[in-house]
Amino acid sequence: MSGPLILVTGATGKTGGAVAGQLLARGARVRALVRARDARSRRLHDLGAEVVVADMFDPAQVEGALAGVSRLYYLPPYHPYMVQSAVVFATAARRAGVEAVVGLSQWLANPEHPSLATRQNWLVERLFEMVPDAAHVTVNPGFFADNYLGNGFTGLASQLGVWPVPMGGGRNAPPSNEDIARVAVGALLDPERHAGRAYRPTGPELLSADEMAAAIGDAVGRRVRHLDVSLQTFLKALRVMGPRAGVDRALMAEVRWYYEEGRLGTWELGAPTTHVRDVAGVEPEGFAAIARRYAARPDAERTAKNLARALLDFARIGLTPAPRLNRFVRQQHQPVPPEPELSARSAIWDREHDIVVSRSVPSS
Repeated sequence: MSGPLILVTGATGKTGGAVAGQLLARGARVRALVRARDARSRRLHDLGAEVVVADMFDPAQVEGALAGVSRLYYLPPYHPYMVQSAVVFATAARRAGVEAVVGLSQWLANPEHPSLATRQNWLVERLFEMVPDAAHVTVNPGFFADNYLGNGFTGLASQLGVWPVPMGGGRNAPPSNEDIARVAVGALLDPERHAGRAYRPTGPELLSADEMAAAIGDAVGRRVRHLDVSLQTFLKALRVMGPRAGVDRALMAEVRWYYEEGRLGTWELGAPTTHVRDVAGVEPEGFAAIARRYAARPDAERTAKNLARALLDFARIGLTPAPRLNRFVRQQHQPVPPEPELSARSAIWDREHDIVVSRSVPSS
């Protein structure tokens, strides 16, 4: 392998792993930053990546990880001190003379949002824009397909024929983790072409909840009905099933607002885009194809064990109290805007995203 050395953070995660794998498949030199050595990091090593264990919040470790690196893919951690990590990376990137930073952000990024992660994503975007002499590219997807299909919900649909997600009448064109990675990889391989731009990968078409449920049903081989549950009921379901997928109260405190945005139609605005095709040169994956991958996972197999677990989970949802997330936020001493505003109702967000939506990809 030859060419510039690219550091990929979150390299064993859902999008970071896809970025690292796609770069390696394209013959790029990859340094994969991971939290610990495990089967996933060994797989990256076997594919040709240089694997480095480092704490994303530690200046000395991050500076060491960036030594000799030309391009950086920054995947912000879901953490209340996300901004500290970003400052550490921006400082180290400047010292290392990094020529390009591609950052994963959010379509909702907004300084007055009630979600701490969303406010911090907005700040991180501004921060990396200030790294001197470095091309900066933002990948800001909306609500991923993984959010609808992961956390046990495809398994519940497969076993019981129900998909309990609070969508209201909102629609979405959710992207796959792989398509998000394809856009990031395109920017990493040709940063000069994409410098200063923000791309929003989406799926190929807007879908309603009933259309998503039908696609999930086709994937699992049975009729699946969408249950438009309340947000409180959904949070109870996450409290029951989420821990198996690493969902904790901190994450629930953020994603609750994203389902509110969906009900208000925020994911529909500006969607679908052509950014996957424009940047990566391929058509975006449809929701049905993504659902089939999730349906092939062990937890979605129609077995007696999985059925018993689904029945137990469904019963526990009704008996489980909803998490007290506002109290959790207060206990964490999180900063809160004086007048929090969802992006669907934010004049700041609307002004900034009118510009983003109209941007097009420059010709090669």
